[in-house]
Amino acid sequence: MDRGHGSHVMTDVSPLYAWGGLNREIFLWINQGGGPWKDQAALAGTWVGDHRWYPIAIAIVLGLALLRPRWLAPYRVLVLSWAYLLNWAAIAALKPLLDFPRPLAALGPHWVHVLGRPEFQHGFPSGHAAWVFLLLGSLSPGASWPLRLLLLLFALWVAWARVAVGAHFPADVLGGALIGLACAALASLLLRPWRPGVEARWNPAAGRRP
Repeated sequence: MDRGHGSHVMTDVSPLYAWGGLNREIFLWINQGGGPWKDQAALAGTWVGDHRWYPIAIAIVLGLALLRPRWLAPYRVLVLSWAYLLNWAAIAALKPLLDFPRPLAALGPHWVHVLGRPEFQHGFPSGHAAWVFLLLGSLSPGASWPLRLLLLLFALWVAWARVAVGAHFPADVLGGALIGLACAALASLLLRPWRPGVEARWNPAAGRRP
């Protein structure tokens, strides 16, 4: 298959999506090569970064916020809960509406190193990237620096993994990341009037701050 075929497919979808061919080239650079360690890291990142773990994630961060409010404010867990609903609605609407081809459909099996289940449709935006960057945007403000660093590294790992397993182009991942961050920011803005009450209830010291 001609390597330029995928470029034409992505340009037909949107010239902005193709990035002048960089979207394809970056994908191939990340997706091809490496070794068993890379494949295992990519599969692990895809598995752990799935938004189906949302209930477990909420339980973990809520427990952390209640036990160590200096590390993570309980209010940020409320932001995460609402942001998740916004994110779910955005991803559920955009994927079938845009229906961008995934790398396997755009480039063909000869150019894509697929790990896990082969997928062909609804490539943009990446739901995994949206979820992990939603976590980053919702929980990072005011959190301890080790937690902020952990959230950032986790988000970058999962985003890289989605390209490495052949499920998404970099543009899909970037789009998902921006949507996740935007939903976190919007939820934080909408919940701002209730922030003093939440902080006073769960963290009296914070509620007394001017």
